[in-house]
Amino acid sequence: MTKPDVRLIRLAEPDNVLMIATALAAGEALDVAGETIPLPAPLSLGHKIAARPIAAGETILKYNFPIGVAIADIPLGAHVHVHNVRSDYTPTHVIEEA
Repeated sequence: MTKPDVRLIRLAEPDNVLMIATALAAGEALDVAGETIPLPAPLSLGHKIAARPIAAGETILKYNFPIGVAIADIPLGAHVHVHNVRSDYTPTHVIEEA
């Protein structure tokens, strides 16, 4: 059994995201579900990564609470944020060209 990466926190068992517990630099490797995932960009405290692959259209769960819907497939260990999630509880603002 692989030891959990202490820099990642699962807030509730059903969650499909993990919370970042400390600032991480680009290139740092995380152990996610037994796989080593290098971070392509820095992530700060509180950001989310995928605990498993998440399909487009799937609900994002944090604290076992639906916080949004994936708008694209999200691979294991990828950053889960406004670029790939539509929020269920705050408006999503898009600046449209005039």
